[in-house]
Amino acid sequence: MSSFYSSIVQNFLIAFGVVIGASLFSGLGAIITNNPPYKVMLSVAGSIKIWAIAASLGGTFSSFAMIEKGLLEGEIRTLIKQVLYILISLSGANVGYEFISLLQRCGTIWGK
Repeated sequence: MSSFYSSIVQNFLIAFGVVIGASLFSGLGAIITNNPPYKVMLSVAGSIKIWAIAASLGGTFSSFAMIEKGLLEGEIRTLIKQVLYILISLSGANVGYEFISLLQRCGTIWGK
């Protein structure tokens, strides 16, 4: 059971980190190219969420194979685990997006 909980934490943090990392580095690139960093960061954060989920799951094919196994072979426990992994990864990506959005809101409050 410990492995299940560690996998959940890892999936959440990997998805969160992919969104945050991609957004921060795109903001750095926007500064270098003289573009508005918050706008670029928010755009990248929104578009990278699905890739963050796929990265945290270790590729989508293994997850689909496990879901297929759960549906066709009646392994409900495996199916529930995969659905939880996907939901946790989705949560991590959304929290990352909201964090970048919060940075933008704080920047408009404190920046001017």
